[in-house]
Amino acid sequence: MNKSAIAGPSRAGSLPLVGSELALDFTNTSSGRGGLMHKEHLRSADDVVAWARHARVLTPADGQWLAGRIEHDRPVAGELLRRAQDLREVIYAIGTEIARGKRPPAESIDSLARVHADCVARARLVPYGAGFVWAWDPKEAPIETILGPVTLSALTLLTQADLSRVKQCQGDHCGWLFFDTTKNKGRRWCEMEVCGNRAKQRRHQSRKAGARPLTPPAGRGLG
Repeated sequence: MNKSAIAGPSRAGSLPLVGSELALDFTNTSSGRGGLMHKEHLRSADDVVAWARHARVLTPADGQWLAGRIEHDRPVAGELLRRAQDLREVIYAIGTEIARGKRPPAESIDSLARVHADCVARARLVPYGAGFVWAWDPKEAPIETILGPVTLSALTLLTQADLSRVKQCQGDHCGWLFFDTTKNKGRRWCEMEVCGNRAKQRRHQSRKAGARPLTPPAGRGLG
């Protein structure tokens, strides 16, 4: 990991949730991948739990309990961080290819299916409203309690959604993924107020630079 990827505090617990899908918000815990401005927000198991609490994957009570668990159980903390980062990059690899109109790598799809199977093996079907949902007990499955809902979100997106709405922000040093819910599929940016405005400012500055009058070299006229 380059130094720029770890500079500054993690914002895992306060990142904008603009992906419109839980799985895409999860991929957005890293930005600017592969560049000098790479920002990594899942640097520790604490960051993973902070994001899960922020994204409401965990109830307040479960989040508090799990934070205490990883503080005193470093092997679980290490496994949580490793598996969370691995899953995030699998979903990101799938999402970026879909955003480009391409078929996702088969190995990434297989990896996602395997993680989902592992998570569901630790889950229970519980009543919810008029039906049932998968649920995890953090005391029995601390890692799957976070990763399970993320894999379900990713699989639901892949099997039930209009994948032409999966897009990638083109902002400099961004690359965040989002599900475009606009009627005309016209969304271009993760956040118009951030990446969209930056792009507008760059275009404005470029136009201003192109409109500047030529300054003749010293000692010479234009004629």
